[in-house]
Amino acid sequence: MATSEDEGPDTANVRKMDTSVWKITAVAMLGSLLAQLDATIVNVSLSSLASDLHAPLSTIQWVTSGYLLALTLALPLNGWLTERIGAKALYLWCFSIFTASSVLCGAAWSASALIGFRLLQGASGGLLAPMAQMMMKRAAGRHFTRIAGYASLPVLLGPLLGPVIAGAILHYASWRWLFLANLPVGILALVLAVCFLPNDREDYVSRKLDWMGLVLLSPGLALVLFGPEHIASPAGIVATVAGVTLLVAFLCVEQRKGKNALIDLALFRRRAFSAGSITQFFSNGVMFAGQMLIPLFLIQACGRSPAMMGWMMAPLGLGMMISMPSLGFLARRFGERQVAIGGALLSLISTLALVPQATRGLNEAVLACALLARGMGLGAVGLPAISLAYASIGKEVLPMATTALNIVQRIGGPILTTLCALFLERTLQGHVEHFGLNAWAAAFVLLATLHAIMGLATVTLPRPGQA
Repeated sequence: MATSEDEGPDTANVRKMDTSVWKITAVAMLGSLLAQLDATIVNVSLSSLASDLHAPLSTIQWVTSGYLLALTLALPLNGWLTERIGAKALYLWCFSIFTASSVLCGAAWSASALIGFRLLQGASGGLLAPMAQMMMKRAAGRHFTRIAGYASLPVLLGPLLGPVIAGAILHYASWRWLFLANLPVGILALVLAVCFLPNDREDYVSRKLDWMGLVLLSPGLALVLFGPEHIASPAGIVATVAGVTLLVAFLCVEQRKGKNALIDLALFRRRAFSAGSITQFFSNGVMFAGQMLIPLFLIQACGRSPAMMGWMMAPLGLGMMISMPSLGFLARRFGERQVAIGGALLSLISTLALVPQATRGLNEAVLACALLARGMGLGAVGLPAISLAYASIGKEVLPMATTALNIVQRIGGPILTTLCALFLERTLQGHVEHFGLNAWAAAFVLLATLHAIMGLATVTLPRPGQA
């Protein structure tokens, strides 16, 4: 069985990385940042788009929803495409299509045209993030946690910078520059990719595309992501049930295909990989659930304005920016399993600290400290878990493993967010108290419970030397 040490660069000093690793990381980081930034930058411009393109908001919101839908549909193809043409060629194709579709979005003449071009942009952008992760793992090997920790900083800035950049563009120029601004960055990234990425076509064995798996998995994922967000409506319930049915059918069909499957489910029989996947599911889920619950609490229960809420949430992102660049040092000092357990424990304690805020009244200083600690804890969980999952597999299955990990991570957000939202809604509407706690405090206890489950998942991560 391959280990991460086998895959890493041959270097005598772990503090000195081959310069090629940093070059590959820079290219991967640009792609991941641009895809993340573009997913958020359009949200604040929907009213301007609706006005200029003479379309209702119900139609124009598909500029955002269509992008995310296409991104989800394309994700399962990542592993097969990488094995088919190689990571470098796929990255160049994706970035070329992403950049060209950005220009087309900027030149769109109607809402329908803009939505169509955003679908193309989302399909190509959906492959950039897992491709970036896979390329960094191949280049960095056992130093993946350290390299990915540094590379995550610009990506974390995407959701923060997106609204700021969009606001400035809309103030001084047309909405079209939201998309045209991608052109110089895209060209730069393509040039760097051609120069720095190694040719790797011969490293993979091409397989036939598992059409049955694709037909079941892609729409199943899209429906599972769409349904929970609209679970209060009949359409949302139908979508959720249909999505779960398709995913169950996918699992039943794929387990008989082995390595010919779209995703080899045997990967999840490895303790490290399954534990890392479960940890990623809950890590992404509790992060998004918290980003839903805490702002709602500040606005609805505490009467803060949306602008003030944004500033009050800033310590959460700051905490992640503090912990992630330190992951390499912490992993070398304590081990990746211990870092993930410590991060889960810190995020659990800081989430429990939100309960008194809902029962005794808001203390902004305590809230800021709790959010800072929660961000630091969450930032220390995901990457060590991914690194341990990758350490249990060989290079030949890296594309398929990357696809599987990203799929599991992606569905964690909407599922746990919907769970917390439904619980809060039912508790508020029914004026129900759980264990003497009001609705908001009970919702934070539920969130903390999910953090505790994530903590249990980190405990199952393997110790050094275990499979």
